[in-house]
Amino acid sequence: MRLARTAVLAVFALACTPPRIPNTTIPDTPDTRAVLKVVEEYAAALQRRDAVALLALVSPTYFDDAGTTDPADDLDLAGLTSSLPADLARLTGLRVEIVVRTLEVAGDSAVAEVFSDAWYQVTVKGGTAPRRDTDVHRMRFVRVQGVWKIVSGL
Repeated sequence: MRLARTAVLAVFALACTPPRIPNTTIPDTPDTRAVLKVVEEYAAALQRRDAVALLALVSPTYFDDAGTTDPADDLDLAGLTSSLPADLARLTGLRVEIVVRTLEVAGDSAVAEVFSDAWYQVTVKGGTAPRRDTDVHRMRFVRVQGVWKIVSGL
């Protein structure tokens, strides 16, 4: 009897579990799908080294402290707008893979833990140098007039 009751409770628990984005633990909701679409657009624009497209995904309130307490490395939208084109111009042969590990949406804000793996060449004095960077970082999003925008974590 106890086993039957446990089985029935397990079935009810599974039935109450919200659907997930395939192959993830991310809840499948309109908001999570919209944020994931922004991440996909970000990855595609980055791969194209398209500063205009990247900036179109960014909130007017963009601010990133680079995870430090040093204000010298802080970056707001004005700083991003002025530095991004030049930074991207230094890269060639960029290939990037981005995987969203976790995504939490709360009202008009969202936080994603993102794994990125990038291969590229960067222009340095005397030529170019091949690089590969892997990183896990947080991207933060905010809904601006019904549209999800990146507010930090590029």
